[in-house]
Amino acid sequence: MPSCTVFFVSDGTGITAETFGNSILNQFATKPRHVRRPFIDTADKAHQVVREINHTADVEGRRPIVFITLVDREVLAIVKDLSKGLVLDMFNTFIEPLEAEFGMTSNHRVGRFSDIAKSKEYTDRIEAINFSLAHDDGQSAKNLDTADVILVGVSRSGKTPTSLYLAMQHGVKAANYPLIPEDFERGRLPTPLMPHKKKCFGLTIDPERLNQIRNERRPGSKYADLDNCRYEVREAEHMMRREGIAWLSSTHKSIEEIATTILRDIRPDRLMY
Repeated sequence: MPSCTVFFVSDGTGITAETFGNSILNQFATKPRHVRRPFIDTADKAHQVVREINHTADVEGRRPIVFITLVDREVLAIVKDLSKGLVLDMFNTFIEPLEAEFGMTSNHRVGRFSDIAKSKEYTDRIEAINFSLAHDDGQSAKNLDTADVILVGVSRSGKTPTSLYLAMQHGVKAANYPLIPEDFERGRLPTPLMPHKKKCFGLTIDPERLNQIRNERRPGSKYADLDNCRYEVREAEHMMRREGIAWLSSTHKSIEEIATTILRDIRPDRLMY
């Protein structure tokens, strides 16, 4: 496919536009260049991004794809009317039908994080992030009774990114604790986890994939050796089965998929707002 650029233009962070836009683009076998332009909340900024879009169209010889989440009418009109891109208005596609359905107008608030200091949801997320950082990789066993979930698994199986995603996106206090060869020799869960076994959720991984990941970190080491990876994964899965801990493989799943499965099994209330 010819070269193509996709712009994500927003009056906020642009995360909503990029996340939603990428979920659509993933349906197509193409790898466009991504450009995120956040905080486009004035006419001057809108004209500036339009110039960038139009320059890209001239250079590439095709119109860019432009996903927008813009609330201000003037800013929206500038991008829609003056750019040479294929503009996909993600807010108004849904807002206008909903206004008709609810019989009311939306508040047209610019940006997702207005009055964030007053938001309990935001405060809870900050607390969850701090908790997850303090309880990363088993560095602290304090206050595990307040954890929503404790991720267990061998080193480099995806525990840290998953726990941070759960904290940042869902306000879930997620600790993570590594299973090491000494645990397998003892034949039981690490002592700090025993009182909290019902909160544990396991992650495993294909040994070959684990071998690749560990070799990037410690090439040629016993830690990264394929036979050792096979041993650790096999023993970890055996331990989780024996202890009755639910688990899944992170090998072919995104962090989003893993987190959703954990929420479904451990905290289904977090899937409802």
